[in-house]
Amino acid sequence: MSPPSFLSSFSLRFLLLSLFFLVINGQNLIYETCKTSSQQDPNVKLQFCTTSLQAAPASHCADVNGLGMMSIRLTRYNLTDTRCYIKQLLKNNTKKLDPYVKSCLDDCFELYSDAIPSIKQAMKSYNSKRYFDANVQISSVMDATTTCEDGFKQKKGVVPPLTKRNSATFQLSAMALSIMNILQSDSN
Repeated sequence: MSPPSFLSSFSLRFLLLSLFFLVINGQNLIYETCKTSSQQDPNVKLQFCTTSLQAAPASHCADVNGLGMMSIRLTRYNLTDTRCYIKQLLKNNTKKLDPYVKSCLDDCFELYSDAIPSIKQAMKSYNSKRYFDANVQISSVMDATTTCEDGFKQKKGVVPPLTKRNSATFQLSAMALSIMNILQSDSN
């Protein structure tokens, strides 16, 4: 026997309204977390933070701890994608690349390759609430992006081909560090 149509209609409306409030609350938490992060850390840009976290799957129903893990995951994805991008640049442009640029790309490839295990370890540390360890591991990722970018700037006239990618990885890492700082200050 099927329920009266008004009950089905009511159930559907209630479900949609509940989902709406979850999404709104999730977006508010993302915005508030990013706002706090951007106020506490000049390396966190409000727009970049909110856009990045809103694009992450299930971010609308995450708590602050979940947003922190999402920012670390986004950093990992960015590291992996950038490493692949560097590999393609080196593979497809070997004969066209200026020897100095090729050398810098080789260095960046190594830096990003070393950063991937660091970010994986940071995820484990974060999950275990070993924030000091996670902070050190994520900070090493930030150092890798800065070192990569700075390498290109040592020769006048060279346009770094990874500036946007290095910047995104740096900002995602800064977001993770800032969210960890929020979590630690909330627990004190």
